[in-house]
Amino acid sequence: MPMEKTFDPAAIEAKWAHEWESRGLYRPARPDATPFTIVNPPPNVTGALHIGHALDNTLQDVLVRYERLRGKDALWVVGMDHAGIATQMVVERQLNERQQKRTDFTREEFVDKVWEWKAESGGQITGQLRRLGCSMDWSREQFTMDPHFTEAVVKVFVDLHKKGLIYRDKRLVNWDPALKTAISDLEVESHEVPGHMWHFKYPLAGGETYTYVERDADGNVVLEEERDYIAIATTRPETMLGDGAVAVHPDDERYRPIVGKYCEIPVGPKEHRRLIPIITDEYPDPHFGSGAVKITGAHDENDYGVAQRNNIPMYRLMDEVAAMRADGAPYAEAAARAVEIAKGVSATPAEIDTLNLVPEEYRELDRYEARKRVVADIDAEGLMVKVEDKLIMQPFGDRGGVVIEPMLTDQWYVDAKTLAQPPMQAVRDGRINIVPKTWEKTFFNWMENIQPWCVSRQLWWGHRIPAWYAEDGRIFVAETEEEAQAEAGEGVALTRDKDVLDTWFSSALWPFATLGWPENSELLKRHYPNDVLISGFDILFFWDARMAMQGMEFMGDVPWKTLYLHGLVRAPDGAKMSKSKGNVVDPLGLIDQYGADALRFFMSAMESQGRDIKMDDARLAGYRNFATKLWNAARFCEANGISASTSFEAPAATLPVNRWIIGEVAATVAAMETAFAAYRFDEAANAIYSFAWDRFCDWYLELIKGAIDDETKAVAGWVLDQILVMLHPFMPFITEELWTGLGDRADYPLITAKWPAPNDVRDEEADDQIELVIECVRKVRAARSEMNIPPGTRMECYVAGGSVENQQALKANWTAVSKLARIDWSDLPSSDLGKDNALQVTVADMTIALQLEGVIDIAAERDRLTKALAAAAKERDGLAGRLNNPSFVERAKPEAVEKARADHAAKEAEADRLAAALARLV
Repeated sequence: MPMEKTFDPAAIEAKWAHEWESRGLYRPARPDATPFTIVNPPPNVTGALHIGHALDNTLQDVLVRYERLRGKDALWVVGMDHAGIATQMVVERQLNERQQKRTDFTREEFVDKVWEWKAESGGQITGQLRRLGCSMDWSREQFTMDPHFTEAVVKVFVDLHKKGLIYRDKRLVNWDPALKTAISDLEVESHEVPGHMWHFKYPLAGGETYTYVERDADGNVVLEEERDYIAIATTRPETMLGDGAVAVHPDDERYRPIVGKYCEIPVGPKEHRRLIPIITDEYPDPHFGSGAVKITGAHDENDYGVAQRNNIPMYRLMDEVAAMRADGAPYAEAAARAVEIAKGVSATPAEIDTLNLVPEEYRELDRYEARKRVVADIDAEGLMVKVEDKLIMQPFGDRGGVVIEPMLTDQWYVDAKTLAQPPMQAVRDGRINIVPKTWEKTFFNWMENIQPWCVSRQLWWGHRIPAWYAEDGRIFVAETEEEAQAEAGEGVALTRDKDVLDTWFSSALWPFATLGWPENSELLKRHYPNDVLISGFDILFFWDARMAMQGMEFMGDVPWKTLYLHGLVRAPDGAKMSKSKGNVVDPLGLIDQYGADALRFFMSAMESQGRDIKMDDARLAGYRNFATKLWNAARFCEANGISASTSFEAPAATLPVNRWIIGEVAATVAAMETAFAAYRFDEAANAIYSFAWDRFCDWYLELIKGAIDDETKAVAGWVLDQILVMLHPFMPFITEELWTGLGDRADYPLITAKWPAPNDVRDEEADDQIELVIECVRKVRAARSEMNIPPGTRMECYVAGGSVENQQALKANWTAVSKLARIDWSDLPSSDLGKDNALQVTVADMTIALQLEGVIDIAAERDRLTKALAAAAKERDGLAGRLNNPSFVERAKPEAVEKARADHAAKEAEADRLAAALARLV
């Protein structure tokens, strides 16, 4: 059946996605082949395909299809993450729509509802990945809550606990008051919002005074006065209630007289005001604000570090919804005990946590209402110095949408510092190759300063922590409740930990748990370590580094040999995409408009190491046009009796044009293999693009038109096959359609074909001849265009100079040159070269003179070119003047300067072109 006249991506994409998967072609049986393994970063079960997914999965699929064509046992592991917070939110939202809430159900009932939701609505992204053409092993689709995966998660937790690498501790976390759980740094988004900076006086204990002296940069005294207070500034006055100290820099001379003394927190009942010490620490900046910082270790990350270093008590002020605490003893009692602790009386962390230092009048208030009341009360007492409007960076939960509260809570932690050592060594000695190398510095900086990893979350959906508590506070960690009970002893009542594990904890096991671990399966032995991980740089620490930690701890080897980190896909103007900006691009919409192949090729061709990608509709349209051009080239071949090749090897060839194109195939294969080895997706894509569009479509097919003999049919069919194979990793749908459409190859689909392996010895004689022809045609066409000579006009020419070899080569291929350049050979003497009616074109060492008599008005054309050159030169020089003006370059907007540079380069090129055209007129 003849090919369709027009290329319609939608008509072929669904067909081939189903065909490949239903026939098991994504994972053909190759037990004796070299394994190649990639694990897909598991998308959330709640997720939908976004443009970042499109980039990430396109790059993975390009590699998998390439290695499959090279004959490897290519396994691309696919699956989904249970996405604890996101999934629980989706199900709770559904319950709310039915006038229900989570707490209306038991934990087990709610979890059942989540599984019901997953069965009905979860995992839509898997269908979207299929639309993109992802050749994953869908027959082994994984889920992080599957029974075998849960077994792996529990075993890892228990084993790490036995080794002392997981422990329970009270530390500062990001607390989401809306979700009522700790969240990771990745789930926190900071935004600049309008706020205030309040300045307050903390009176010195006992009415003590000191001489406060301020000096300028030269040491001159600019202020000297007696003070009975120390001034602090804060953006969160409600946290003053939990202050444990005021800190100043050890070199700050202003406060040296009062270091070691006590000051009074200026809020709460007057008779029960708390005293806190004035200490020194490197954290305060003497040049910022007053140089004195209040230390609230339980509610501020920086303060937490100061409190730890100086053994300052950390008092928790809020509950799980960020309302001021209402539990515990009366304020007067708690405040008195806190004063004792401040003066050196020992107290355990557990006792400190029980102390509620919120005065009764503020208890149960929302934190922001408490803030208003605290500020008003301090101001009424005359202890507020001033208040300033100020833009502040505010942390928000990316899902709960409310301001995150740093909170001191009991959580489970992984000793990440210990687990980080083997991966760092693996990167140093090359067992893990990070591409691009520029990311190594970032990797080491984070790993060398890594903090304990909080892995517990206060949710119902997820892997429940395998820990049980006895009434006396003892903790038993075991794989089953029976094992925990046996360890605790008969008759000891146990209660299981209510928390679940951080989603990143389970996904850190992805490279080996998806292959059957803890069972030492054949699949695991064959495909671990994986070959490469492709990941966005933004999850280098949250996922990639943790996979390296867990893989090396439990498998004794690196999880993958190469870690490839790609950039972000940005809006056309370079801005980061976000829903709030309204510049988010839907990849499915792009597939509908341009086709999946065009989107995949765009992502690959634009993926340049170390750079982000800017969306560009013009390029997408261009790659859609590329697919159309290839389709039309295949139709040309079909119409001229050129069909699928019957040989893996290149056919025998005698004609220079056929010998040349075979050599071009070899050069393209070599260029692509070099690019793939270096993970240069852009170079690999551009190599096949240039060959298919320029060398094959624009030149080879044009050169053979009208002279297609049996040898040429065989060579053209073979070359088109090689193009389809080389292009297949990038554009799988159109290439498979053409592969099967040009020959009876239903039993030999392109997806499992062989990567080209042509003889890479170039035929220099054929290369020289055809390159000479191409140069001649290009230059003659350009010269004709510059003179506004109609494309269809035939012109006489004569050739002078040049080597015998070049003259002979040109004559041997003159039929093609004459046809493509629209010129006819004229044997005129060389002395006629200087006549005024000729247009000179230099080709290699020859001069081709095109006769202009009767074709154009030479004088008018010379006048037109002269005027155009003068105009272009004037604009060029004007732009050069602006760019040479420091005032413009330094003061203008960067985009204006960049545009001026681009305009100058364009006008300079135009002037050069016009000058060359003018020089050709003799």
